[in-house]
This record gives sequence, structure tokens and C-alpha cells, in this order.
Amino acid sequence: MEDNYKHPADDKKVKFKGNTVSSKKETRIWTLLITIVTFFISIFMSFFSNETLKYASTVVSFLIVFGIIIISILFDLIGTAVTAADEAPFHSMASRKLYGAKQAIRLIRNADKVSNFCNDVVGDICGVISGTAAAYIIYKFSGGGNQAENSIFGLSITAMVASLTVGGKALGKSLALQKSNYIVYKVAIVTNFLFGRISFTKTRKKWNNKKNKNGKKKRTLDNKGE
Repeated sequence: MEDNYKHPADDKKVKFKGNTVSSKKETRIWTLLITIVTFFISIFMSFFSNETLKYASTVVSFLIVFGIIIISILFDLIGTAVTAADEAPFHSMASRKLYGAKQAIRLIRNADKVSNFCNDVVGDICGVISGTAAAYIIYKFSGGGNQAENSIFGLSITAMVASLTVGGKALGKSLALQKSNYIVYKVAIVTNFLFGRISFTKTRKKWNNKKNKNGKKKRTLDNKGE
């Protein structure tokens, strides 16, 4: 199928500038850090889900699996929204000193890291754990039979977990693209509330320490002058 657009003169290739992302050094550090963090998070979540499912009833086990699926869908939605969000509206919000606006700008500027953590780390770990938890429910419900996973019940549970995960993520991605700025702003408010206070108290302590040091220096100079 032919289009109506003109080709470049002399068949020269069109060159596109790369998007501004983290430097190579930052990317290497982030890759190493996120690999280590993923290792320990997966161990913790696998251990927690296995220990919980051991003593849980069938209904509670299903609720745990559905909870893991919802977490996976929610983080996938956040990761998609951050990559699709526009930074410009948050600058005007930050100039009006609206709560969470600066945090939203930080999230958008670090969209590669945020989406990697939300979509890949949390999403993939939840996918693996939900599959393992579903297999454990099948094994537990069928009385530990060897053909438990190949039974109609086992295949139905596995298909249900996969379909809910994929369908939920498809719906979440559509919602994230439609309301990306709104989602990012709400996430920024939550993250600023959880982590902003810690950084604020640290900076305030540093500022107070600097003021105290400067005050002491002035006093010593005044005493020497006397």
C-alpha cells in the first residue's frame, strides 16, 4: 500500500534524536540495584505466600491469589501511566505549590526506572507467585494427587489466573493511557506522603545543624574580637 508522503531527497535516511534518559553509568547502577532488590523481594514474597497458603482455607487461598493479581494489575497501571504522562501541567501546579506536584515531575523524569520497577519487578514477581500459589491450591484441593495439575479443575484454575491477569492488565493499560496525568498525580501524593516526610526531616536536621554550626562560629569570632 502506497502512502502520499514524500521520501527524503536522495533517499537519505531520516535521523531521529534519542530521548533524554539516564546516563550509561546510572543505567548500570540501576540495573545492578534492581536485580539485587528483585532477588530479595521475590524470596520474601514467595516465602510469605507459601507460609500463608499452608495454613489457609480454600477460600482464603483464592483471596490471596486474587490479591496478588490485583497488585500486579495496579502496579502495571502505574508503570504505564508514568510513561504516558505529560510533564508540562505539573510545572504550573508546582509553581502554585500544590502538594505532590514536584514529586509527580520526579516520577515522570524517572519514568524508565518507575516503569521498570512497577511493570517488570512487581508485575513479573506477582505473575510467578500467583502461578505458584494457584498450583499449590490445586495440589491442596485435589489431595496431593500426581495428576492434579492436568485435571479439569487444575486447568481451569490456571486458565482463570492467566486470563484475569492479562485481561486486568489490558483494562489497566487502557485506563492508564486515558487518565495518565491524574493517576501519576495521585501516586505522587501517596509517595510524597510516605517518603517525603523522611527526606524533609533529614533536610531540616541538616539545615538546623548548619545553622547551629554557623552560630557557634559567629560566637567564637565575636569572643575573639572582644
